[in-house]
Amino acid sequence: MQLYIAEKPSLGRAIAGAIAHTLGKANKNHQGYIECANGDVVSWCIGHILEQSAPEVYDSAYQKWQLEHLPIIPQQWQLTAKATTRKQLAVLRKLVKQANNLVHAGDPDREGQLLVDEVIDYFNVAKTKKNNVKRLLINDLNLPAVKRALTKMKSNHEFMPLSISALARSRADWLYGINLTRAYTIQGQKSGFNSVLSVGRVQTPLLGLVVARDNEIANFVSKPFYQVNAHIGENKDEITFTAKWQPSEACQAYMDEEKRVLVKTLAENVVKRIENQPAKVTAINKQQKKQQPPLPYSLSSLQIDAAKRFSMNAKLVLDVCQSLYEKHKLITYPRSDCRYLPNEQHKQASSIIKILANCTQPFATNAKDADQKLKSKAWNNSKISAHHAIIPTEKSVDKCNLNSFEKNIYSLIVRQYLAQFYPAYIYDETQVELTIAGGLFKTSAKTEKQLGWKTLFQSHKNQQSQQETNENATTEQKLPPLQQDDILHCHHGELLAKNTQPPKTFTDATLLAAMTNIARFVDDKNIKKILRDNDGLGTEATRAGIIELLFKRQFLQRIGKNIQATEIGKALINALPDNATKPDMTAQWEAELNAISEKKSSYQHFMQPLENTITQMISQASQRPLIGLPKVAFKPKKKRHKFTKKKAA
Repeated sequence: MQLYIAEKPSLGRAIAGAIAHTLGKANKNHQGYIECANGDVVSWCIGHILEQSAPEVYDSAYQKWQLEHLPIIPQQWQLTAKATTRKQLAVLRKLVKQANNLVHAGDPDREGQLLVDEVIDYFNVAKTKKNNVKRLLINDLNLPAVKRALTKMKSNHEFMPLSISALARSRADWLYGINLTRAYTIQGQKSGFNSVLSVGRVQTPLLGLVVARDNEIANFVSKPFYQVNAHIGENKDEITFTAKWQPSEACQAYMDEEKRVLVKTLAENVVKRIENQPAKVTAINKQQKKQQPPLPYSLSSLQIDAAKRFSMNAKLVLDVCQSLYEKHKLITYPRSDCRYLPNEQHKQASSIIKILANCTQPFATNAKDADQKLKSKAWNNSKISAHHAIIPTEKSVDKCNLNSFEKNIYSLIVRQYLAQFYPAYIYDETQVELTIAGGLFKTSAKTEKQLGWKTLFQSHKNQQSQQETNENATTEQKLPPLQQDDILHCHHGELLAKNTQPPKTFTDATLLAAMTNIARFVDDKNIKKILRDNDGLGTEATRAGIIELLFKRQFLQRIGKNIQATEIGKALINALPDNATKPDMTAQWEAELNAISEKKSSYQHFMQPLENTITQMISQASQRPLIGLPKVAFKPKKKRHKFTKKKAA
């Protein structure tokens, strides 16, 4: 008997349905598993049905939180069965023992790999059987896609580095969270804050980003600066375009580090000098540029766009995606960190586009105009790991009853996919330099030649803020035909008095963007070099939960669309050492975890330095008081239930 172990029931039912369709015979449903006509069985986990054991499982003395117990570092790691899924674990235990062969059908990502691997290890499966485990990778729950996946199973051994990486992440989070949370909660109690002060390897640096941004805004002092625009025409009777003054080296003493003029009289003098003066074209550069379509979505890029377009938070977007994937089967696997597609997927493009074109949805017209022969840079096997970008499946949305959130997210995914079948956006960019009264002025303009894929995005073009419109004014203006050495006329100069602006408060979109591109916030230059394009705090699957956790623990608050730290969050960050509040250390860990999954590093190489770091941080915690916390009365803890423990590999 061959046993398929899926990550969740919906995936298990999809696998069983595909097997039944291939055999032409019905399945038999049982409690916790499905029996196929050929004798094979499909069962499932219900997410993680095992978890890292609590400290008191290792030693009952750890039930009381004391600094002298820290750091707690297990010598032999143990897993505990979750109370809510113990019945399903018992079903799996029986089936694994009966099976001749096992098929790992966890979700196609790091956590999905570990989730099933740890169950197989928990049951102490014989070495021979374990070495023969197959890996089934499913990104699409629709019947044709599942049937294709069943014919392309691989050896599970190929994915062991992914599992080891996830195991290292899980244990690192336990070590960091358990030890530092206890240390700072104990310190908080000394100042009358009798509630848990949670510290996490990812959540705390994220909170640190928000606190740092809030402090920048609070301490920001606005400074005036000045800009001069020259209004230019081909003759004295008209004004055709504007050009911006470029201060010379002689003006350096009157500018800040960002080349902004700080002295008003200097700018006023320029305005006077250029009025009714000839303007000579001293340089002109015209280039035709092409912009390829944006790549299909990963989860984070989708969450960022959904926050901008529809003000949806990350958790809501993830929940909607899970519904579109599991319930409606309209999109491929959503917890993906990849924005590329396997080359062979292009074969399904014509079928997907045809289904989209025949829908009664607004995007149907765009689907009809798509060129199925085009193949954008999104199709690239070298960029694919266990999963690919989020795209529509071969199922019509007309058969589904979607709510407004689901419609919005599905439309974004469809649009991003269809963009791959539209030509490049082509435009001419002209940059012009002029000399007026000895001063240098510059302007630029863009002329669209071919909208291409931007046709799909026209409905959002008019949603720019007024500030964005003003900032783009020079590039959107029209320029007359110009040649070098042409003599034009400067009608007058315009003095623009401006003020430096503080950094913007984080929103759902910008906080997610910060998590996915954390290198921007890393101070250490060497670590910046280590981090790659796919660096980030947390994973695609965990980022939304981390943000929500900070709200739940009252470390963050929403004021309109803005996200700010609470007094509790600020007090915690102020008490922690810098390396706990900045993303440098965590970002480096993420890079090392990726290196483990790519066979470029090892479990021990990651874990040993981590244990040393935690020991040092515990020592620091005992010496730093927490200031600014509100008084919180003590609440007795609920008694924990003790569950059966089991050693983990």
